[in-house]
Amino acid sequence: MRSSILRQRQQVLQTCKTSTRRSFATSSSRNPNSLPSICQSCSKRPTHTTSQTPLRRRWQSSTASPHSATDTVSAHPVPPTYYELFPETLPQGPPPSGPFHIDVRELRREFLQLQAVAHPDRHPSHLKARAEGTSARINEAYKTLQNPLLRAQYLLSLKGIDVAEDETARVEDPELLMEVLDTREEIESAEEGDLDELRRMNEERIAASEKVLDRSFKEDDLDLAKAEAVRMRYWINIKESLDAWERGQPVVLVH
Repeated sequence: MRSSILRQRQQVLQTCKTSTRRSFATSSSRNPNSLPSICQSCSKRPTHTTSQTPLRRRWQSSTASPHSATDTVSAHPVPPTYYELFPETLPQGPPPSGPFHIDVRELRREFLQLQAVAHPDRHPSHLKARAEGTSARINEAYKTLQNPLLRAQYLLSLKGIDVAEDETARVEDPELLMEVLDTREEIESAEEGDLDELRRMNEERIAASEKVLDRSFKEDDLDLAKAEAVRMRYWINIKESLDAWERGQPVVLVH
């Protein structure tokens, strides 16, 4: 009788243990993130290290760099010469690698494109000063390169030769000086209908001077380039006098 009672108690205990294990396994499968049971030896729950979610990692990647794209662009170095500012029109750079002659129409087209990008209003406030400096440099480069005289003077200045401010730079050529004086008299006595022919003749002088400059810079003949730049100064002065012509007004040619 007593042994029968003991067997019944053991069966009840075995049934309870089995039920408990089944209940715990079921709850764990339903909630995989549920905390495990308390450790009986240390009375603490074990800790788990959870990895960051992909969204969190992406956010950190996007905010890791303190510099914006605008800052990166603004860090580009200043081009060494005016020619590098116009890579489409002047891909070969200055002479002797590139020609002295420039397609002024293409230069103007690229100039307008550059100014549209460099305009200070297109940049944030902390970069406006830099944009203004860039815009001013583009303006100065265009003004210099589109004028053959200023272009020649600029190229000579890159070689350490200053003819723009050199008051002693003169052409000791009596025939040239006589041609200049005769042209001045023609402009002063000209009627409006005479101007087109005078302009055509002067454009031929400028074109001939450009050819000499092209050859001299190609051959690195700086003495010839300097002399021709001084010579061209007369032709450009005549061009400006024709553009500003007024009937009966005297013509002042700066030698």
